Amino acid sequence: MAKELSRIPKVDKLLTWPPIISLLVDHPRPLVMQAIRGTLDRLRLDSVNGVLPHNINEEQLASLVQEELGRLSASSLRPVINGTGVVIHTNLGRSLLSRSACEQIAAVAGRYSNLEIDIETGERGERYSHVESLLCELTGAEAAIVVNNNAAAVLLALSGMAAGREVVVSRGELVEIGGAFRIPDVMRQSGGILREVGATNRTHLKDYQAALSAETALLLKVHTSNFAVVGFTAEVTVAGLVDLGRRHGIPVMADIGSGSLLDLAPYGVLGETTISDYVSSGADIITCSGDKMLGGPQAGIILGKKPIMDKLRRHPLLRAIRIDKLTLAGLEATLRLYRDERQALAEIPTLRMLTSQPAELRKRGQSWLRRLRGKIPSSVALSLHEGSSQVGGGALPLLNLPTWLIAVTAEHLSAQQIDQSLRKGRVPVLGRIYRDRYLLDLRTLQDEDFPHLIEALQLLVEPPNGQR
Repeated sequence: MAKELSRIPKVDKLLTWPPIISLLVDHPRPLVMQAIRGTLDRLRLDSVNGVLPHNINEEQLASLVQEELGRLSASSLRPVINGTGVVIHTNLGRSLLSRSACEQIAAVAGRYSNLEIDIETGERGERYSHVESLLCELTGAEAAIVVNNNAAAVLLALSGMAAGREVVVSRGELVEIGGAFRIPDVMRQSGGILREVGATNRTHLKDYQAALSAETALLLKVHTSNFAVVGFTAEVTVAGLVDLGRRHGIPVMADIGSGSLLDLAPYGVLGETTISDYVSSGADIITCSGDKMLGGPQAGIILGKKPIMDKLRRHPLLRAIRIDKLTLAGLEATLRLYRDERQALAEIPTLRMLTSQPAELRKRGQSWLRRLRGKIPSSVALSLHEGSSQVGGGALPLLNLPTWLIAVTAEHLSAQQIDQSLRKGRVPVLGRIYRDRYLLDLRTLQDEDFPHLIEALQLLVEPPNGQR
């Protein structure tokens, strides 16, 4: 063992090698030292495990150090290729932004901006004004505030309207979504007192009616997001709650989750009520996400009656969760596209992917296969198959969108090994495995992914030592 370890040079010796000296010219010394130590530590581990190469020379070791330096220098957050078929993929950053949104963010990021100044008067302005008029125009709401995400929007609304008092909500709507975000927990954090009514699967108007008291501050309707209750069910509509609330002088809040500005039913995306429909139903407060089905950056949108919005603007919590200038820039650019439905469907990636039709996806897949063949190893085979995609982001969990898939097979490689190899590329590729077949969904593949996909497929090789 000692003899094996002695073959590994010391740090001081490496620092005299010309390839390492050249690295010190181009990179910070502490980073180069970290790369050297990391490389040597791995070699020592290989030696202990008996897998240290017999011939390890200066050139090979310098190359290993350079690879480690590249890994340490690379950004942790980087682009990936989404071939999973989940359009609004939370783990992959949810909605993609339109070109105009990206350009507006870049323009604002590199320059000073009128974030909180009224250019006309020269006086201090309000950051929410940059999107409030657009939101009111597109939804019919009286007023709007935007914060950093929908969880924050719910927290602010409950804190501002119900701290120390009761909030009536159906048991079937006490949801938990990603990241252990639970409505009861948010309620406690806001200072509101949870008053559950009804049963998990059936809640009636009389249940809300029976719960009302002098301590009732709010009637709350929550979108069930990641799950659906089916079978013997009953629920009260927002309009029904509004009628009850008005008779008793109690405001109604609707947390609608994803939030959609367009009716996508004509394109096969069924079951999602639009934001404007919630406004028309008379809800006093509506909260939703700015990303997800709306297709903008992560944000929490609060819409509602002006007196309520004015009250929330004065709440001290608002400063802690306020939206930043880059998110505002992206959201404003996204909302402007909605002034023309055709433009929104064409330019907002989330809408474009959700509304893509199977025939269109099949034609695209045939084109991709023609272009890929001849540029990838002969041991890699591609074929087209029918399948289904999902909306994701907690929206429409029961909806399957018909799609077309590229199946990737390679000699001597299992589906799991293909998946592992493609994830380790310069631009990681993420697909899905179904019935021992590795699949890439054309619905979520982007045109700009194509050259990176070629590069990833070219690296598919037989695992070392014939391991399966």
